[in-house]
Amino acid sequence: MEVFTNIATGFIGLFNAGGKVFLSYMTGIIPLLIALITAVNALVKFIGEGRVNHAMSKLTRFAILRYTFLPIISVFFFTNPMCYTAGRFLPERYKPAFYDSCVSFVHPITGLFPHANSAELFVFLGIANGFVKAGGQQAKLALLYALTGLVVILIRGIVTEKISIFFFKRNKNTTILDGSLDVNSLKKNDAQEA
Repeated sequence: MEVFTNIATGFIGLFNAGGKVFLSYMTGIIPLLIALITAVNALVKFIGEGRVNHAMSKLTRFAILRYTFLPIISVFFFTNPMCYTAGRFLPERYKPAFYDSCVSFVHPITGLFPHANSAELFVFLGIANGFVKAGGQQAKLALLYALTGLVVILIRGIVTEKISIFFFKRNKNTTILDGSLDVNSLKKNDAQEA
């Protein structure tokens, strides 16, 4: 009987731990995200959405800026997971590649700027600890991670952009390619394909 009691206690303990994690999200990350989203939306409204979109379209006209500079400032200032919302200023055809660049940079930046993705700091510190024991310097490793990350996010952004555009064309959703998303055209395309 004691075995069944221990199993039941462990089973309930599992859900208690899950509840505590959920509650920590409700009191930690979710209010932070709501506050950040509100601040960004307020800033955009204050500056003017047209001006912000125009500035972002000028900035992201070149792939090298679109997949290096924008993800870097997004991850640095908005941190993970808020950084992905900066993609809202990009045309639809670039959003998958921007997301890929951002998600690929949240780990390499952690060594230099732990606030950007504090959840992965333990991974970096574990690797850095071994690197230091082998005779290296933690600062050098962090810098190498960041520089390698820059190269990787540029390559991933460009490759993902090419793949995305290929699939957009294949699905005949050409309205996505020009930066607009015309729902009526998509419905017509869906009706034609059916």
